[in-house]
Order: sequence, then structure tokens, then C-alpha cells
Amino acid sequence: MTLFLACCLAACGNDIEKTRIFESHTLPDSTITNAHIRRSENGRLQLLMTAPLVRQYSNPESKTEYPKGVHMRFFDGYNNPTGKLTARYAVQYDKRQITMVRDSVVIIDLRNGDTIYLQDLTWNQAEHRVFSDKPLRSKNGDRITLGDRFESDDEFREPRIFHQRGTLEWKEE
Repeated sequence: MTLFLACCLAACGNDIEKTRIFESHTLPDSTITNAHIRRSENGRLQLLMTAPLVRQYSNPESKTEYPKGVHMRFFDGYNNPTGKLTARYAVQYDKRQITMVRDSVVIIDLRNGDTIYLQDLTWNQAEHRVFSDKPLRSKNGDRITLGDRFESDDEFREPRIFHQRGTLEWKEE
């Protein structure tokens, strides 16, 4: 019996490096699956967001991560949809007031049908500014515009594409 206990205790040794992956600052404080998030102001719907997985962290920095992507629908306050945004990954840093979406970002303006395809997009809430420093493609009806950088106010009232390389006419049959 003593030999059995000695063998069991010897087999229970932990390599400290292997257990570091379970430190509290690497684990989320909460995890939500199939999230449906609504944001409203004065009872008027502004945003409806769905995400298959949401992870919230408080250490080392307070953030909310959407590792399986997001789908957002924007409204004008009278329940009329004005736009959509989809991405395969998103992260929101609470204290810095920065939200970043990346990997196959698509923005659709439902008022005029314009669509913008980006690699990533950053929203600086404090500055009320949305921007990307990576190449993009914009589709407006039958026209496709290529650019190197994108910037807008956070209401998408003044979208700008920088260093446009040309506009192509696109006719679908």
C-alpha cells in the first residue's frame, strides 16, 4: 500500500509552465453563446447585434471579444434599418473606447445600397471616427472603386476613400 501511494504522489507532479495556460488573466470572466444584443437610446432602437460567441475579460485589460464574428444591424431610431456590418472577428476595449473588427468586414448602407469590403475597421468612440488603413473595395450600383484607406464619422454620413485607383463599371448579367 505504501508503495502504491508513493507511486501515485510521484505521478502527480505538475510542470509549472504547463499550468500557466490556466492563469486567471488568460481566462474570460464570462462567456456567452448565441448572443443577441440591443442598444437603444431613449427607448429607440439603434443597434441589433448577434454573435455566436462572446468572451468578456477584466485582466489584463477590460475587453469584450467576439472570436466567431459579429453581425450588426443599425437603425435610425424609428425601427427603420439603415445599415449592416459583418465581420469574422471583433474586439472592444472598454477603457480605450476602441472597437476593432477584422477578417472579411462588409458594410452595407441600406439607404442607397452602397457596400464596402474591408480587411479591418477600427471605431474610435471618443473621436466619433471609423477608419481603416488597409486596401478596400467599394461597390455603388454597377461601379466598383478601389482604395488604400477608409475614414468616416461613426454615423457613416461622410465616408471617404483615400488614394482611389479607379472606378470600374460592373454589369451583371
